[in-house]
Amino acid sequence: MAMKAVLFDLDNTLIDFMHMKKISCEAAISAMVDAGLKMEKQAAYDLLFELYGVHGIEHQEIFQKFLEKATGKVDYKILSRGINAYRKMQAGYLEPYPHVRSTLICLKGKGLKLGIVSDAPKLKAWMRLTEIGLADFFDVVVTLGDTGRRKPHAMPFRAAIRALGMKPEEILFVGDNPMRDIEGAMKIGMKTALAKYGQIFPDSGGKADYELKDIAELERIV
Repeated sequence: MAMKAVLFDLDNTLIDFMHMKKISCEAAISAMVDAGLKMEKQAAYDLLFELYGVHGIEHQEIFQKFLEKATGKVDYKILSRGINAYRKMQAGYLEPYPHVRSTLICLKGKGLKLGIVSDAPKLKAWMRLTEIGLADFFDVVVTLGDTGRRKPHAMPFRAAIRALGMKPEEILFVGDNPMRDIEGAMKIGMKTALAKYGQIFPDSGGKADYELKDIAELERIV
């Protein structure tokens, strides 16, 4: 059956999120150390990402939790320096992967519907799409705020399918996470493509129908 739509994960599939995250966190740590944090930068960086692993990569008060863990209290002078440095660096490094825009233009030109299913909070997802100039490409955007469930739960996938008004087998899902994206989409009945160029989690579960070294390969697949 011919594909009628393509759904994408957002971070590490369309946006090089972890590159931005690492650089922004390095800037935040340097700023906090300069503001008086008594800690080696590498140890601080390692602790911060350890806390991201516990609380989630999108946790809204991660720097507060970091300072509580590192020093036993939240020094707002240090906190404000870290957050400001993070935000300034984030704005400069939030970029789509190569060929994302040209690929989306090509898919739209073929008459395909496009959508996003993301675990990011609703406002953050839309802010990222707007900042990199991709918001107008998508017919459907489903975020954590829309369903309250994270992938691989079926609810986010089903919400996107309903919004498109299509059958699962008419949709290709593209994502970087083998368990959350690929396995979740497969269970619903969608075709899948693993974004190897953005993959940071090891292979697990079922094998995707396609593996992409470059997002531009979608032009041939669909």
